[in-house]
Amino acid sequence: MYWQQLISNKRLGQEDLHISKKDDRTEFKRDYDRLIFSAPFRRLQNKTQVFPLPGSVFVHNRLTHSLEVASVGRSLGDDVAHQLLQLHPELADTLLGEIGSIVSAACLAHDMGNPPFGHSGERAIASYFSEGPGISYKGQLTDAQWADITHFDGNANAFRLLTHQFKGRRVGGFVLTYSTLASIVKYPYPAIEATKQKFGYFTQEQPLYERIATELGITRSAVGWHRHPLAYLVEAADDICYEIMDIEDAHKLKILSFDETQQLMLGFIDPDHREHIIQRAQAVCDLNEQVVYFRSCAIGALERECVRVFVENEEAILDGTFTGSLLHHACPLVREAYDKCVHVAKSRIYRSRDVVDTELAGYKIIYTLIQLFTDAVMSPHHAYSRLLLDRVSSQYEVDNPDTYVRIMAVLDYISGMTDVFALDLYRKINGESLPMI
Repeated sequence: MYWQQLISNKRLGQEDLHISKKDDRTEFKRDYDRLIFSAPFRRLQNKTQVFPLPGSVFVHNRLTHSLEVASVGRSLGDDVAHQLLQLHPELADTLLGEIGSIVSAACLAHDMGNPPFGHSGERAIASYFSEGPGISYKGQLTDAQWADITHFDGNANAFRLLTHQFKGRRVGGFVLTYSTLASIVKYPYPAIEATKQKFGYFTQEQPLYERIATELGITRSAVGWHRHPLAYLVEAADDICYEIMDIEDAHKLKILSFDETQQLMLGFIDPDHREHIIQRAQAVCDLNEQVVYFRSCAIGALERECVRVFVENEEAILDGTFTGSLLHHACPLVREAYDKCVHVAKSRIYRSRDVVDTELAGYKIIYTLIQLFTDAVMSPHHAYSRLLLDRVSSQYEVDNPDTYVRIMAVLDYISGMTDVFALDLYRKINGESLPMI
């Protein structure tokens, strides 16, 4: 793969259309602005990240997480671009210097396809079809289509949300640049080729991804395509924020003590510099503010290490022979500190009572909604089905004669809901609440 081809400002759905620019924004900055002003992005403020949506203590939701990932992604991209241009001065007149803008836009969009209640929502959707009543539809779908819904994944759904032409909407979806779209896809192969739950695109969007990959010169792998190089930076930004910010939130919620949090954060810092970091943090008395400083130091160390790994492995990344994530190849100090955070998160945070209770409730809500609306699109002549379908936006093809298209329309509708909307709808359907009269 070659940088000159990988960085392209061609837009999906406007390949042959020349539009004059009215300002000095680059096409990739336009991607960022288009995303941040969109309704699906705003809805992320009401979608669970890890902890239940805030009560007296404000923790991260999908919106704040995405904004922070975009910030870290911009730093990663800018630093990588700076070093690559020093190594390859012949690329000075290309779009290589725009890497930071591309990565930040892709980071902003990476979670937009997540259903309500996060991974619990994903599991509810997949299990309804793989082990619930939805298994009855298997004979009406191809193997690839069946893999799509029984391995439903927010990553693939993000690519669909951004590229699919919904009914009455424009060709190309959000009409983003090819490079931004390719950078979002961490798993560039279809569900039927996936060895685990993760995959990059649904059957309907596979031709779109293949068109983008071909245009950008992305090479093929054994099961699909190799990653666009910038997808490694998007993944790194997400991984950094996910683990580090969850540790900070756990401290705010008193799941982790100050000493435990300090120890985890300082693990990323060279032992010779830790005392200096502690002294600087103690310039303020507020322990939460000290944790904020430790967190910033940890993210800085992780960011620098990911940039080093990317630049040192540039050739392997472009050849498609690089394996694992950037963090997987980090130096022993950073890798060990990161693994400790992952271990604590899995054992102490993700299994905490509030998190598990939210997952249980979310699973039940999404499973029930999937069952009711799938039944409705399959039996639209029933009186109750019509009542349910009247709630669905006209952009979703619930009346399409194709079974797969109808099921995907249901998944589009439900995955686009916020946690609060899904809960409210669930209560109304079950007769537990009524509109105010």
